[in-house]
Amino acid sequence: MRLDKFLKVSRIIKRRTVAKEVCDNDRVKINDRPEKAGSEVAVGDIIEIRFGDKIVKFRVLIVKDHVSQSEAPELYESL
Repeated sequence: MRLDKFLKVSRIIKRRTVAKEVCDNDRVKINDRPEKAGSEVAVGDIIEIRFGDKIVKFRVLIVKDHVSQSEAPELYESL
């Protein structure tokens, strides 16, 4: 699954256009490598997002195309 779509489906970022913008501004890394919005996300990947001065890390647990809002937190775990 594309990185920007995963960020939207998991509700880490609310809108896909915002997720794409964040990725394209080199603020997202997968496994310590800077990645663009079209990069593939797989189970076990560690995603690091820089929000201003704060850095947030997540481990991908499940990759699904569609989930309900209540199921979204099950797709990842915070590190």
